Amino acid sequence: MLSRKNKLLLFKLLSLFSVVRGYNILVITLAQYLASIYILAPNSRLRDVVLDLNLFLIVTASALTIASGYIINNFYDAEKDLINKPTKSMLDRLVSQRFKLTTYFILNFVAVFAASYISFKAVLFFSAYIFGIWIYSHKLKRIPFIGNLVSSTLAIAPFFVVFVYYGNFQTVIFVHAIFLFLLILAREMIKDLESMPGDMAQNYRTIPIIYGPKVSKLIIGLLIVLTLIPALLLIKTFDVGYMYLYFSASILLLVIFLFLLWKADGKKHYVWLHNILKFIIVVGVFSILLINVDVVLNRIL
Repeated sequence: MLSRKNKLLLFKLLSLFSVVRGYNILVITLAQYLASIYILAPNSRLRDVVLDLNLFLIVTASALTIASGYIINNFYDAEKDLINKPTKSMLDRLVSQRFKLTTYFILNFVAVFAASYISFKAVLFFSAYIFGIWIYSHKLKRIPFIGNLVSSTLAIAPFFVVFVYYGNFQTVIFVHAIFLFLLILAREMIKDLESMPGDMAQNYRTIPIIYGPKVSKLIIGLLIVLTLIPALLLIKTFDVGYMYLYFSASILLLVIFLFLLWKADGKKHYVWLHNILKFIIVVGVFSILLINVDVVLNRIL
């Protein structure tokens, strides 16, 4: 049996894991490695990519920066989350605000320190990334649409840095990036619909609060329609191997999403819509393995 002190420590660790959304960081880390192995450096040996110290440091710095970003976002949204996410908020509050801030600065320092082993340009990138997350959490997220746009850009930044590292500038990669960016942007706007009660209480100026849910749903619907374009291009124009199955299924889910979006009325419905987009994004990470199944098997075995 665990002692009371050990139980308290366990709950605090779970609280910190909740604050930094450790599950999201694990998915992003996996996505960076899979993208590096099977998209950005397909001709390199598996061993060379996995054991690449610079790639490891890029992924580590990304994970630490994202974790610190979730902490500072949680810090500024503490009052809003009490309304929108009361259960999660109570778990998050097991760790003090002071401890969160201390952890935030430590993670950022270690991230920049890791980047310094790569290059001075990496230091500049991650310093700018850290500043971008802070200014978004502190100011920009309260500005309608600009906040959503910046948040989506910050979300794909870890993939951008790996993309630049390998210098692979194929058109198909840009189309993949546009597909992902539009999905994330639509998800960010769905989150605004979910968070309306807390946003109103904290005087956030989001699109659904200023212009109403109907306008917000119209913009989200437009974004989803635009997302269908790169998905169709990836199926019809580019060689994505068996990953066409993923994009075909995504198109079907997005059509269903559009139907449910117009029927949606209330937080419960918006949570479902949010989860559909999140499901498409997460499954997309593992679907990278479908690009060339023979290559995947040969490089693993």
